[in-house]
Amino acid sequence: MKRLGKLILGVVVLGALGGGAWWWNKQQAAQDPAVRYKLATIEKGDVTQTVSANGTLNPVVLISVGTQVSGTVLKLHVDFNDKVKKGQPLLELDSALVSAAERQSAASVANAQATLELAQASEARIKSLFAQEYVSRQEYDQSKQALKSAQAQLALAKAQNERDRANLGFTVIRSPVDGVVIDRVVDVGQTVAASFQTPTLIKIAQDLSEMRIDTSFAEADIGSIREGQKVRFTVDAFPNRNFTGEVQQIRLNPTNQQNVVTYNVRISVSNADLVLLPGMTAYVNIGVQKREGVLLAPNAALRFKPADAGDKKPENGQKSASTAGGPGPGMDGGGPGKAGGGKPGKKRDGQSGTVYVLDGDQLKPVSVQLGITDNRNTEILGGELKAGDRVVTGENAATDKKPSSVGMRMF
Repeated sequence: MKRLGKLILGVVVLGALGGGAWWWNKQQAAQDPAVRYKLATIEKGDVTQTVSANGTLNPVVLISVGTQVSGTVLKLHVDFNDKVKKGQPLLELDSALVSAAERQSAASVANAQATLELAQASEARIKSLFAQEYVSRQEYDQSKQALKSAQAQLALAKAQNERDRANLGFTVIRSPVDGVVIDRVVDVGQTVAASFQTPTLIKIAQDLSEMRIDTSFAEADIGSIREGQKVRFTVDAFPNRNFTGEVQQIRLNPTNQQNVVTYNVRISVSNADLVLLPGMTAYVNIGVQKREGVLLAPNAALRFKPADAGDKKPENGQKSASTAGGPGPGMDGGGPGKAGGGKPGKKRDGQSGTVYVLDGDQLKPVSVQLGITDNRNTEILGGELKAGDRVVTGENAATDKKPSSVGMRMF
């Protein structure tokens, strides 16, 4: 019985020793920087800085067809998506009242014509009598005045008749251009009233093969945008397809909403296959700067800061960059021309940051001069980083927690 107890005790002790050794090896591995941290290799490549905004696709020419006369919609000749030609009837208004006014003015013309003929005959007769001195000059002058008045009344009646005939023609609404109907806002039986503001009846897009994007960019980005720059954009209808355009115009009129100033930028777009529709939301990106064959650091490396970073100094003596604020990740807004190592760097962009490189089994902070970024990688302008260096981008999830200081309990 004693031998069995000693055997069990020996097994327990060996198990405890093995578990302790396993736990110790695990803790040592957790402390190994190559295991604890996520690393990335510094490489050379191309980087493009972009500015982004949302906009709306619109036809280049969008005509709102209205009416110059009031009336009730009697007939509709077109509907949504119909192609129309210039001069083609779109709809008709009830012309009963306008037609009656035209007939009334036509009768006024006939009456004025009869009055003029009478005045002409009277003037000729008075003129003959005046030549024979049977009437006075006053009577002769009155006959000439009556003739001129009759001529003016006829001209007035004709003008009113022409206006009424034009209004009668306006009861048939015709297309002013070749295009396609994209909106119809009236139905048969609806009454439209033409007053100081002409009501819109139908909207016609002249040509959908050429479209435009109206978008607004913040004043911080507008200085980098130029007419003629290439534009890439996507739409929700085709999320996996990239479309291209070109900056056509930068409107000088600013928009100020809640102290936020934006400028309208119009972008021309070719839509030869007619897949882009009016009103679609476009997510626009404009490449404003590009660098080729430059040293690139992941933005995650510029954001990374170890827990004990407060006790470490960058190797060139500069302060560590703050990860909050500033124009880019890991930038501390250092002055232009201050590169790493105290050497004068290129006077371009002038932002500095700090990355942590693996030096043996220790992390070493290195201050760098930063250029443009594409929100994934940032150009390195100066500092002691070189291609092939490994920088820390984060900690592995399995080793984020500090090793426990509580030893294994023995039972």
